[in-house]
Amino acid sequence: MNAFQRNASKETLFTLISAGDDPPKGVFPVQKKSPKLCGSNYPLSIAFIVVNEFCERFSYYGMRAVLTLYFLSFFHWDENLSTAVYHAFSALCYFTPVIGAIMADSWLGKYKTIIYLSIVYVIGHLIKSVGAIPSLGNQAVHVILSMVGLFLIALGTGGIKPCVSAFGGDQFEEEHTSERSKFFSIFYLSINAGSLISTFVTPVLRGDVKCFGEDCYALAFGVPAALMVLALGE
Repeated sequence: MNAFQRNASKETLFTLISAGDDPPKGVFPVQKKSPKLCGSNYPLSIAFIVVNEFCERFSYYGMRAVLTLYFLSFFHWDENLSTAVYHAFSALCYFTPVIGAIMADSWLGKYKTIIYLSIVYVIGHLIKSVGAIPSLGNQAVHVILSMVGLFLIALGTGGIKPCVSAFGGDQFEEEHTSERSKFFSIFYLSINAGSLISTFVTPVLRGDVKCFGEDCYALAFGVPAALMVLALGE
């Protein structure tokens, strides 16, 4: 085979590989690498994932920190009923990740599951905040809005818990195992930081700020709602 024939053979092989929908076995297409963070091996997307998780955990634990007091002082429920509803909500938040995991693995994928259920999460927080405005309707309206908001929050957190950490790990290339390990350390640090800060901040917003002539539950729920909107925007 002369040089011209060899070049023609290579060109034919190249044409077959590039024109086909699936490359032949043993031939791997070049994957486009994602942008890196400050020239490191960390994908740029993980910065948004970490901030998103901080805001989400702040919103969840901030809202939950004053939830029982909200039932006791705003709805004037007795302690048994308030405790029962609080624990029912917490149990639902730990059950819905099963639904989120099924949706991600069998239907939407991790990214779309996070986005769609984050929207549900935000709507739940907004409804919960509106339900805490004293001048809006009677107690029945407040209870209905609050229960609907809590249900949507529980459904939304179920779409985030099983997906975000795995989605963050997927951003790394196979050879960057040490960077992936450090990412998970930072990721769980953001979870704990958001939870800790919100546990102190939200009760202060409720007790030290007065609105509508009483404790400002609307603000205490509204700030976590704003953080969740920021998390969705990330």
